[in-house]
Amino acid sequence: MSDYLSYERRLLRVTNYVHEHLDEELDLNKLAEIACMSPYHWHRVYQGVFGESVVATVKRLRLQRAATLLARTTTPIEEIGALSGYPNLQSFTRIFSAVYGIPPARFRKEGRYSPSLSFQPTRSDLMFPVEIRNTTELSLICVPHTGSYMGISKAFDTLNACITSRQLYTPTTRWIGIFMDDPAAVEETRLRSFACITAPEVPTEQSVESPLIRKQLAGGTYAVLRYKGPYSEMQPVYQWFCGIWFPASGYEIADAPPYEDYLNNPRETPPSELLTDIYIAIKA
Repeated sequence: MSDYLSYERRLLRVTNYVHEHLDEELDLNKLAEIACMSPYHWHRVYQGVFGESVVATVKRLRLQRAATLLARTTTPIEEIGALSGYPNLQSFTRIFSAVYGIPPARFRKEGRYSPSLSFQPTRSDLMFPVEIRNTTELSLICVPHTGSYMGISKAFDTLNACITSRQLYTPTTRWIGIFMDDPAAVEETRLRSFACITAPEVPTEQSVESPLIRKQLAGGTYAVLRYKGPYSEMQPVYQWFCGIWFPASGYEIADAPPYEDYLNNPRETPPSELLTDIYIAIKA
């Protein structure tokens, strides 16, 4: 087995374990065992690859899930806090406010709480910058994901581990999410998506072995919406884009899946400052 594959598989075992055991107490020694490394070396390797500690990863993923639950369910806030690993509502409120800029109750109240979006009218008071762009075809390296779109972070973590060990990252790498299905028409467990990066010019065949796949993203004319804010709040943005902007624009949506181009790093950027360009193809 090549060195990079051995190294990569250790990273992927830990990434999978962290995502699948978010509700459990974090045991750093257990993670070191899964990685087959000493705790001292494991912490350094993980932080070097992912740009944050394992503890920070778990905290970020739990708060991301909490934001989704606040936005899309009626689950009591105290219960969401307990699920996120906080012993009481006060501590959960303090940490959530520090990360998202507002307390969870206000996050839910200020239009972010929409448990049944399909039965609510599209908000015409929303407004986002949209421009028309002509793009060329992109060659991508991807990890497929099936299930809730908010769960694509696991595929991105897998992708990150692979491109680091296989040295596929370059200064011009773009991070892209492709979303194949409409959540209003396809049940959540069957939603298909891809976590992707733009491929370097000459990746070797060996560097794009499983779990990575190649994918081409068609060029053409796209309407591009610039969104600033948490990923968990993007569903109303799509509703506005498709239900308000497009009908008024005179353009027609082409038969192609939308994709998102992530302009900054969620590991280093507060959720309220995240920038995403949403691309929807226009009929010629």
